Amino acid sequence: MDFSRRDTLGLALGAAALTVLPFRVNAAAEDRIAEFTGGADMGEGGLTLTAPEIAENGNTVPIEVSAPGATAILVLAMGNPTPGVAQFNFGPLAAAQSASTRIRLAGTQDVVAIAKMADGSFVKASSTVKVTIGGCGG
Repeated sequence: MDFSRRDTLGLALGAAALTVLPFRVNAAAEDRIAEFTGGADMGEGGLTLTAPEIAENGNTVPIEVSAPGATAILVLAMGNPTPGVAQFNFGPLAAAQSASTRIRLAGTQDVVAIAKMADGSFVKASSTVKVTIGGCGG
């Protein structure tokens, strides 16, 4: 098989673009976290994230988040093309600061939840979900 210079250059540019793509996704997730927290430090504990260890189908992965005393909870799928999955806001009359939903995952990745507590602090929890069939076109 013979490659021309143009073919070789095209392959090289395609490979370079593919190596940069994961950095863009991680940057988008980090930007979303910085936007939500305002750059504040995050602690551990006080937030429960429940997700399956293995999901057979990435199109519908059940998760549940709970953070007593939280005013808002942000959920991110770190490996998705658009990492922001959901943001739950709780008012002063909320009976419980918990929510459950089903999310779509592109493949095996970390699901991260960040809660803003009533005192202005932030706590973080994460869980790795192994997906056998991707749900975002994968």
